[in-house]
Amino acid sequence: MLRFFVIFLSTFLVFSCKDSNIPADSFISLGDFSLIPEVKEYESTSGILELGADVSIEWEGVVSEFIYQEIQSEWDEIMSGSHSDESSTELEVIVDDHHMEYQHPEEYCLTIEKRDIKIEASTLVGVYRGWQTLRQILYLSNQKSIGTGVIRDYPRFDYRGTMLDVARHFFSVDEVKRYIDQLTFYKINYLHLHLSDDQGWRIHINSWPELTAIGGQSQVDGGDAGFYTQKEYQDIVAYAADRFVTIVPEIDMPGHTNAALASYAELNCDNKKRELYYGREVGFSTLCVDREETYQFAEDVIRELAEITPGPYIHIGGDETHATPEDDYIKFVNRVMPMVGKYGKKVIGWDEINLGELPQDAAVQFWASKENAQNAVKKGSKVLMSPASYAYLDMKYDSLTPIGYNWAGYIDTERAYSWDPELLVEGINREDILGIEAPLWGETITNSEEIEYLAFPRILGYAEKGWSDTSDSRTWDEYKIDLVAHGAILERLGINFYRDPKVNWTLDSD
Repeated sequence: MLRFFVIFLSTFLVFSCKDSNIPADSFISLGDFSLIPEVKEYESTSGILELGADVSIEWEGVVSEFIYQEIQSEWDEIMSGSHSDESSTELEVIVDDHHMEYQHPEEYCLTIEKRDIKIEASTLVGVYRGWQTLRQILYLSNQKSIGTGVIRDYPRFDYRGTMLDVARHFFSVDEVKRYIDQLTFYKINYLHLHLSDDQGWRIHINSWPELTAIGGQSQVDGGDAGFYTQKEYQDIVAYAADRFVTIVPEIDMPGHTNAALASYAELNCDNKKRELYYGREVGFSTLCVDREETYQFAEDVIRELAEITPGPYIHIGGDETHATPEDDYIKFVNRVMPMVGKYGKKVIGWDEINLGELPQDAAVQFWASKENAQNAVKKGSKVLMSPASYAYLDMKYDSLTPIGYNWAGYIDTERAYSWDPELLVEGINREDILGIEAPLWGETITNSEEIEYLAFPRILGYAEKGWSDTSDSRTWDEYKIDLVAHGAILERLGINFYRDPKVNWTLDSD
């Protein structure tokens, strides 16, 4: 059995990566491990740690029972059948929030010595990121031994995310949780849920119950739909938070609103409910921006979402509002964006919201218009980079891909990797970028296998773009060698990933 020790320190101690007594005259390179995302810094040393079938965990500082349990269960799973004896690996976890060397909350130090392993950080999220790196090393070690050394790592951007559209096709709580579990392995830390659209409304709003009673029943091409109760949504939020993933809820307004318009007549200028919509067209719907009921609706939805969303952001959509005249659109976003701040959250919207008066802490999600993104930066806003032609996960890999679209072009694994968020748009530099997000729109996907097929392996490249400084040091040819090793991991994890023919998945890897 695994052993768990918690030590409460009575005196202040300073722990440092550099304190480990590891020989440096010869070494086995940690670079032999195909880590994705690529780590910031590493130093290989001369020893080898023989992995034990069990792990003995010694913990100093703030304890996370969840992280401990995950390490325990994952170690058992990865090492299952690898050793006939009862050998054990010592793992020391140190959470020291007074450690001055750590400048970022997700920063960690992973030290592998001949007799034990140490994960050090100033926060629990830092420990969790270090554990994910160690977890990859365990999978890549083939259950045998690992070279000694030190990894020091922290992210390029604070926001590294993906979006899942649960409005076009509804996905259950368990399906969303499955996706979250897969994302954490690659240090993804935001999941944006697209909760409403023309085809369906997926979150119950107590003050507007018909949104789910009526609008929650439809989806693309018909079939069984559904919605999340607020308790179910909070369950997703808590599950994600345990894994240091932040949920960003989106209610798309004033367009993409047919499900709401079918639920409440007063949201329409002619005071008539719309029919439920099961198709795939966009841009035909709009809230009635001249009616006060519309703004009461918007504020009620934002207020209730803010109450059950501990994360910092509420996404208000704002894209493809072809049925809303520009003056009306500007009027609408100028009234709605401040509502988000009123309830203690920061607003995110698709790049069209730049047409309005952006709050000081707003973020604009660039998907189509470079001009909108550039103007948002000039107004002092951050940009979330989601360029459709590089980062939309619903784009097909090639002409033979059975699901997805190609209106933004084909995005194979190389194209998904071969761009840099800091170089893509003139005038938008690192300090202007909130992070990177890869959206997965849901018109053509109906189950977890299809989510995985479009997301993997491309999401690995997006994770690396968000975490690692790779623009001048890591080529596609180098990256795809590492990707081969992760193909074997994805298979072992039961993830239905696309075997891109540009990658030789049959190559042997360490």
